[in-house]
Amino acid sequence: MIHTMNVFKFGGASVKDAQGVRNVATVLQQTQHSNLVIVISAMGKMTNALEGVVNCYFNDPIKVKQALEDIKTYHWSISQEIFTDINAPVFKQIQELITTVSSFLQTNKSTNQAYVYDQVVGYGELLSTTIVSAYLTQMAIKNTWVDIRRCIVTDPNFRDASVDWQTTKQHISKNIAPTGITITQGFLAAEATNNFTTTLGREGSDYTAAILAYCLNAASVTIWKDVPGVLNADPRFFKTTTLLHHISYREAIELAFYGASVIHPKTLQPLQKKEIPLFVKSFYDPLSPGTCVGKGVTLDPKTACFILKKGQVLLSLSSLDFSFIVEKNISDVFILLHKYKMKVSLIQNSAISFSVVIDNTYNNLDVLLTSLRSTFRVSWNEDVTLYTIRHASSNDVKSLIQNKEVLLKQESRETVQVVIKD
Repeated sequence: MIHTMNVFKFGGASVKDAQGVRNVATVLQQTQHSNLVIVISAMGKMTNALEGVVNCYFNDPIKVKQALEDIKTYHWSISQEIFTDINAPVFKQIQELITTVSSFLQTNKSTNQAYVYDQVVGYGELLSTTIVSAYLTQMAIKNTWVDIRRCIVTDPNFRDASVDWQTTKQHISKNIAPTGITITQGFLAAEATNNFTTTLGREGSDYTAAILAYCLNAASVTIWKDVPGVLNADPRFFKTTTLLHHISYREAIELAFYGASVIHPKTLQPLQKKEIPLFVKSFYDPLSPGTCVGKGVTLDPKTACFILKKGQVLLSLSSLDFSFIVEKNISDVFILLHKYKMKVSLIQNSAISFSVVIDNTYNNLDVLLTSLRSTFRVSWNEDVTLYTIRHASSNDVKSLIQNKEVLLKQESRETVQVVIKD
């Protein structure tokens, strides 16, 4: 099978201002790919701004008009910097998109917040791709703008829709040309029955790139970021970091599971099936090799990888009557963890106790504790930090826990996890 198509994905940080949009053209000129699908996220913090519009719509409707006006101004000012013609059609297109959102909010009768969210928030991507496509045309880079909602078909599970792969594949081959440059949106899709907009959940734009690559049998996917590639630790928390040149699919999924912001596992799964390599590169330095996630060696260079999750909760349960904690008890605990949307990062159990580290994202800790107290003796520590180290040497672990209060430590062949009291 000859792979000729490549997929590029530019995140919000890479198109947050006029310089970012110009830089997309620079990357294309330097990499010189002729057959490309380019997936673009909403500019800068626009997804947050549109979430703010949804919030106003439900809680403070009088502010909706001004919030939309601010979004229009943001895109308008970027466009005024990059378009030489003040009468360029792009200004009218921006206005039309803002008007469409406004009309939807005025006529909508649904009280389903997830549905309204998906109909509104996606305009960030529609605006960014409209501007980038028009700018590339101005720079004599011929391209076709495609609405991704005509390509990716999902179920109607708003905010976290599941892809109908068979129909999606048919729609992609019908709507995306196998040659030339196509510009399209990340994160968005449409459900089959009414054609309502849906969104693909967390890391949705990376996932869009993977869906397109899978259906088009692409040669590669490149995610353009403001970092040189994937590092072995977060530079905000660790003084020295190492650029990873190559990571296997499996290792990348392991790192993502433990909380590394490498690549979301659902992005890797379709790529792994067809062995399509994924590159993470710097949009400041397009010709440097970056990181490749693909088949082959687990990790190059073979070095320890550090993942840090702050603000976790360590929960320890023991039976009220000192009886053994058995499968039935553990099953009951997990039913409650699922019910209260607690993401589990670590599990440890002994004969009469059971400990988990959980992420209290949805602030359900109090109700969870109340439910557990009827069956267990419960103790907990809030605001702990969980360190996960892959491929650690004993010195790595020793220097990490030096002068720190360790609440729990768990070790397997490739992974050490340590819970530290902050």
